[in-house]
Amino acid sequence: MQKIIEAERIYLRSFGLGDVEDLHEILGDKETMSHYPSQFTKDDTLQWILRNQNRYKRDGYGLWAVCLKSSDALIGDCGLVKQEVSGREEVELGFHIHKNYWRKGFASEAGSASKDFAWKLGLKRLISIIAPENEASKKTAEKIGLRLEIQEFVFGRPHLIYQCGRQENIFCEK
Repeated sequence: MQKIIEAERIYLRSFGLGDVEDLHEILGDKETMSHYPSQFTKDDTLQWILRNQNRYKRDGYGLWAVCLKSSDALIGDCGLVKQEVSGREEVELGFHIHKNYWRKGFASEAGSASKDFAWKLGLKRLISIIAPENEASKKTAEKIGLRLEIQEFVFGRPHLIYQCGRQENIFCEK
């Protein structure tokens, strides 16, 4: 699989069909997916990978596999996804990290690297769509420079929209 982004302890690469088992361990976990309507089945995980492969071709980005440099272990996903929010197209910076790697800074490291990649692509604004009760994701978004903008009804329920913009040479905070 193609490496897209490299950071200090991790790298992000495109997903392949061989990633279904490892990714399903994350997306199929009830605790990890507690802020989603439900955890994923194996078929849901396969469809997730296929959607992202289509995004790579169509948009030049998507959610990528987050892998440890030390072992190549797949520990999550992170990247950029087009979403519709209140009738407008936005690019979301999203992430899921295996619960065994929570509170170790991997989501922040992957998110920050994805944000930098977005600016290199010429994107001017990023959002994160976060369930109001998801304190860990709110902290991660703030750590990488996104700030609460508004609450919107997205995916059938209220979510907080965190945002970060880039105008000319002014970057959002780190």
